[in-house]
Amino acid sequence: MVEIIEKTFVMVKPDGVQRGLTGEIIRRFEQRGLKLIAMKMVWVDEELVKKHYPDDEVWLKSVGVKTKKSYEQKGVKVKETELEIGKRIRDYLKGYITSGPVIAMVIEGPHAISQVRKIVGSTSPHEAMPGTIRGDFSVDSYQMADPNERSIINLVHSSGDEKEAKNELSVWFNPKEMHTYKRVDEHAIYR
Repeated sequence: MVEIIEKTFVMVKPDGVQRGLTGEIIRRFEQRGLKLIAMKMVWVDEELVKKHYPDDEVWLKSVGVKTKKSYEQKGVKVKETELEIGKRIRDYLKGYITSGPVIAMVIEGPHAISQVRKIVGSTSPHEAMPGTIRGDFSVDSYQMADPNERSIINLVHSSGDEKEAKNELSVWFNPKEMHTYKRVDEHAIYR
């Protein structure tokens, strides 16, 4: 049998910490059969935020492309370039995750990256399905955030793909901080 065990990065953002939802968020991952293998509380400083949201033109443009596409689907015309949009969004995100302490975690398990993304729900809580973290605990939307020139407030961040997970894990944790252990129910969850 081939096992697809992955590690992914998850951050409970300042609003999740301030609202006392950290335990509930962790519970959602653990009840799914995923393992928490590293965790720490961090007040994000300028150096760390620059590593997490890099001044990388490819990344900035990809954020801008996704955002511009989302605007167009809603019938909103945007004059900014993809790069300008990416820089604006990055600045909003920087302000958001430095506004209070966060909980940084490493989650491990079969298909952890995609499983965590499903549990977390759509980036826009307004569009997130009930039963997801964002769908159950937040109501923010881009229509509320954009006019106020701020990031969408959505409780939690999770890596979007394997490349992003690998990068974010290296930014937030060193290998000695990640622990290996067996859950007592692993034999019943995946054989």
